[in-house]
Amino acid sequence: MNALRLVATEFFGMFVDDGNLALLALVLVAAVTAAVKLLALPPLLGGALLLVGCLAILLQSVRRAARATNR
Repeated sequence: MNALRLVATEFFGMFVDDGNLALLALVLVAAVTAAVKLLALPPLLGGALLLVGCLAILLQSVRRAARATNR
């Protein structure tokens, strides 16, 4: 049972290294999807929001990791 848990943890870790980064990306995608579908936001503007939002989330994640490394 312990080996199975270890395999599952490693498999999950391959795809999700930073849980906060993954969670924020999923929330961003859900929010932009809702805005495009429900608020009739133009898809091109939705794509731009995704780009800017993903870059902002990535920048925040890199800054947090750099601060943790400096300590």
